[in-house]
Amino acid sequence: MRQLTDFGDERQRAFCAHCGGATETRDHVPSKVLLDQPYPDNLPIVLSCGACNQSFSSDEVYVACLIDCIVAGDPTPGPAHRPKVREILSQKPALAARLAAARFGQGSATRFEVELSRVRNVVLKLAKGHALYELNCPQHDDPAKIDISPIQDMDESSREHFERPPALTLWPEAGSRAMQRLAESYAHEWVVVQPGRYRYLAYVARVVTVRIVLSEYLACEVGWADVWPAPRPSARRPTNGCM
Repeated sequence: MRQLTDFGDERQRAFCAHCGGATETRDHVPSKVLLDQPYPDNLPIVLSCGACNQSFSSDEVYVACLIDCIVAGDPTPGPAHRPKVREILSQKPALAARLAAARFGQGSATRFEVELSRVRNVVLKLAKGHALYELNCPQHDDPAKIDISPIQDMDESSREHFERPPALTLWPEAGSRAMQRLAESYAHEWVVVQPGRYRYLAYVARVVTVRIVLSEYLACEVGWADVWPAPRPSARRPTNGCM
């Protein structure tokens, strides 16, 4: 990834990206378990508390293995799996057995019972990290929505809407990475962390929204409450969503 320095308000980064607590550790967003080696340079990193950094680890491993098993159609470690996932499944037989028990159907009809709460936990963690890293706009409250769907299950209209960056209605915080990208392209753009493995789009359009695609399989969108209340007719419309 291209290195960009956040020149936004440093006070926004003084707390854990996930809970607002102390900043004791550094957290990769996304976690390396969701990526392939060799890892990209300049991976997004946010500060977090030790408890949050540790608490997501098990769920992130589950999500990485779940997606790979769904794509491969088989929970048994083999050449169809990513090397990292193959290694995890070999070293964690309990997880491999759990995923095997969640599988039903055969061939192209193979499906998995998903532990949705664990998937949502990881998606929310990633979205909070991107909101802080990209927009310099921490989100410690519960989101207004979390939408998660396999891309293949979207109809054409939904897929087009998801993939298309929204029209610019509010500028990100001055100095934020999103504002720097916007100054170059005059439009919101997907940030590709690793081709085919992970990309995200973070923007402010009355609400802080983060879209994520994992392994070109799982499409996720997280949105928080309105950044600004609806303006009165006489009110001056603000131009910065996170100030």
